[in-house]
Amino acid sequence: MNDRVTPPIHALPDGEAEVAVVLRLPWEDVARLGQDAGRLALQMQRPVTLDEAVSHRLRSSRPAAHAKPAGEQPAAVAAPSASVSSLPPRPAADQPRQAIERINGSA
Repeated sequence: MNDRVTPPIHALPDGEAEVAVVLRLPWEDVARLGQDAGRLALQMQRPVTLDEAVSHRLRSSRPAAHAKPAGEQPAAVAAPSASVSSLPPRPAADQPRQAIERINGSA
């Protein structure tokens, strides 16, 4: 599973690029992306996929340190957000439910 493969990149007619990647995320992050998708769907007044939510989040965040113009110093890495906390150990089947409960404040 450690084989490094360059993901396919496709040029799109609107001048953007499409890169297909596979991510392994904790259930908490997946639940947060679902919340982002819900907020984005309300804003756009149409259904939104998790792919669109991720793309929107990436576009609205600061540019990566390696993408800054030459000579500009990268910003210091911030400490993890206080809202993201590790989950106590539970059986794997309980983790998705626990993550959603924690995000919704019902845990």
